[in-house]
Amino acid sequence: MYESYRPHPLLAQVPLTVSPFINLPTSVTLPYTYKSVSSALPPSVTVDPNNPDAKARYVVSPSGEHAAHPDEILTACDSLGHHLKKTRNDAADAIKAWEESIRQRDLAEKRRVAPGWLDRDEKLLQPTRTSASPSSKAEAEQSLLDSSSVDQGSSTLPTMVPRNEGEELDRAFGGLGVK
Repeated sequence: MYESYRPHPLLAQVPLTVSPFINLPTSVTLPYTYKSVSSALPPSVTVDPNNPDAKARYVVSPSGEHAAHPDEILTACDSLGHHLKKTRNDAADAIKAWEESIRQRDLAEKRRVAPGWLDRDEKLLQPTRTSASPSSKAEAEQSLLDSSSVDQGSSTLPTMVPRNEGEELDRAFGGLGVK
């Protein structure tokens, strides 16, 4: 059995003294204009009474002109991020298209200089033969290696003249008349 209303026997033997330096609290007298506080909470100041289902816009700009809900701010940030990513991708695509057009122009210029060189895997250029008459076609078919006589083949080849450096110097600087 718990007896909390009786003092402890040892503490009951200690006499209590009142200190002159301690002031015990006194009861407060209320003014006549005092009104008691109601137990119900007032309506929230963040909720619009005209539209109670709308989210409260309690994030206010420093100027006080604009207010927004945090979800609206997150949505705006996400849309800005998507816009920046789309702009970056569009710019990268434009740069790739520009580089590809430069490469195509260079390729077209190279094809203009050497047609057929870049279009095939074989890198051997062969001149095209133009045939003006059927008799020249028969002559073109005959190879120099197929000729039987040395005189016949040598008549069509250009002859090489041996170089004489002395004559070339005389032509360039004039003759000295040394004999």
